[in-house]
Amino acid sequence: MIKIGAERNGLLWALLMVFFFLSGSPVTEAKEYGDIYMDSTKDSMAKADVGAVIFPHWFHRIRYKCKVCHEDIFVMRKGANNISMGDIMDGKSCGTCHNGMIAWEALECKKCHSGELTPAVKNSADANKQ
Repeated sequence: MIKIGAERNGLLWALLMVFFFLSGSPVTEAKEYGDIYMDSTKDSMAKADVGAVIFPHWFHRIRYKCKVCHEDIFVMRKGANNISMGDIMDGKSCGTCHNGMIAWEALECKKCHSGELTPAVKNSADANKQ
């Protein structure tokens, strides 16, 4: 009976994640409870023509204990972690797990960069491109 419940729970989470990643509408806030909207590097994101990051914290938290990520990988304080794609590709921050062996490799931008940047940031980046 427990095994059936675990299978149903796993299927539910898989379906939710498919919906999360395939839903096309960008957002400027969390999609689900516990999601974290990250845009601290707005200018570089705008120059790279990607959206803000929506990090599904509870999707990760339901699978792993806090100590897996905190404090060795991430500091538990808003704004304390400078996350960059260079670091991720070098196996740091998110890239500690998202390396193609533990979890999917960070090669599909929209899996993480699914949020919308503010229009003022988009406009300033467009002006810098010209």
